[in-house]
Amino acid sequence: MGHDVMAEACAVSLQKRGWTTEIVDSIRMMGNTTGGLGEKVFRGLLAIPGVYDAFHFGQLRQGGRLALLADRASAKYLVPALDAELSQQPTDLVISVFATAAGAMHRIKHRYPGMRTAVFCTDVCPHRLWVHESTDLYLVTSETARRFVLRFHPSAEVAVVPTPARPSFYTAPTQAGARSELGIPADARCVLLMGGSWGLGPLQEVATTLAAAGIYVLAVAGHNATLEASLRAAAARDKRLIPFGFTDRVPLLMAASDLVVTSSGDTCSEARVIGRHLLLLDVVPGHGRENLQQELARGSADVAPIDPDGLRRATLGCLDRLTPPNPGIAQSPNAWEHAFEDALSRIGLADVGASR
Repeated sequence: MGHDVMAEACAVSLQKRGWTTEIVDSIRMMGNTTGGLGEKVFRGLLAIPGVYDAFHFGQLRQGGRLALLADRASAKYLVPALDAELSQQPTDLVISVFATAAGAMHRIKHRYPGMRTAVFCTDVCPHRLWVHESTDLYLVTSETARRFVLRFHPSAEVAVVPTPARPSFYTAPTQAGARSELGIPADARCVLLMGGSWGLGPLQEVATTLAAAGIYVLAVAGHNATLEASLRAAAARDKRLIPFGFTDRVPLLMAASDLVVTSSGDTCSEARVIGRHLLLLDVVPGHGRENLQQELARGSADVAPIDPDGLRRATLGCLDRLTPPNPGIAQSPNAWEHAFEDALSRIGLADVGASR
């Protein structure tokens, strides 16, 4: 879902500048069979301990033979679909927020004179498949990421920008208001428990344990229907456990909480906008481990083990150490807008939308 959020952020910012935008899903463009198979392969790699770590660090990060073969295989299906999409309507700019799309655009850019291509990667260490010599602009969220891009593309135009958050996070209610809406006592301890859109980690075990310890737990299962069902069953036995499936109420849930327990990703930036401390789950291998280290370096974050008892102890320890939540916003939305405007100007596109 982090890729979706970045695509939406770019689209909204371009529309403010008079652009017409369209968001397309590169995986779904490969067809239901091929795209679905790709997702199943990725889930399978994550399910076997160590396998995705080996593929990421041994292949993707360096641009090894297997990684390049996988990129060529996906391009076989994606390139014709992208070609058909771009042929239907003149396009000034394509922003790829997924490495597969970046590789496909590299292969067809020469067919569209005047079209600019950009890549937006929020990983701290963009791997080889993100970087291509034909890309006009890279958007990254750290100086470390900029250096990783330059490793493969020394003459690249790279803009370091803040990680954008959806507008609803800048207008989240106060903690008192959020708790009133959710029925949580003002003086209670409250944790928001998330594991990304897939509901990764031992969320059900930890949610029930924390609730039994007297803590209100807002548990989000994402698209994990099995997890959602088990959380709702547990909530019927303990009213301090409040379950959610996939929800757009995350700003409200963060505002109500004292602590956000989640995996490393763009959710971290959203929690910082609202001023909440993070307890990070080391559940995403490969690039997730790199991103976790970067989030710890940014501050207001701790890391927890993923076994249920270790995570329970880490959560309770974090709550004991926390000061009252910061009511302020870590950064204003203007920081992203100004950085995005500057990035567009580097490739001569700052005034394109306004001129039409």
